[in-house]
Amino acid sequence: MTRTILMVGLFFYSSLGFAQVKKKSFDILLRNMLNESVPTISVQDLSKKDLNQYTILDARELNEYNVSHLKNAKWIGYETFDESKLKGISKDQPIVIYCSIGVRSEKIGEKLQALGYKNVQNLYGSIFEWVNQGNQVYDSQGKATNKVHAYSKTWGIWLDKGEKVY
Repeated sequence: MTRTILMVGLFFYSSLGFAQVKKKSFDILLRNMLNESVPTISVQDLSKKDLNQYTILDARELNEYNVSHLKNAKWIGYETFDESKLKGISKDQPIVIYCSIGVRSEKIGEKLQALGYKNVQNLYGSIFEWVNQGNQVYDSQGKATNKVHAYSKTWGIWLDKGEKVY
């Protein structure tokens, strides 16, 4: 019985192709790592919207942000996050927060909610998924770039497109 299940599983994964298996594996990873305490928005949905209607917050470290970030994203950090970095952002403003894959941004999103921000969404798959789906990122000078800080070689396996920087 176990052998039959294994064979069916192998057939299923081999029929999908490596890219689809990797995408499915990434989704499983995210579903296990995220608490879903902050509503998510998909890359596909966000990429169809006017980003100027959102405050985009980057919850990575400054060296990651400086390599590349979403257009007009404001750096707020993770380890160094504090409420003062939110100065000028209305508690009613639609906010999308991201990091590398969505875990750090979810934790910062929880802090934003606790501070009274009412419309916070975590970008599902974060900057890795943004780039993997072919969307543009920008360097510290505001110029389009292919570079993406991949956090570490372990986490960098989930970044399929762009030039990985560590």
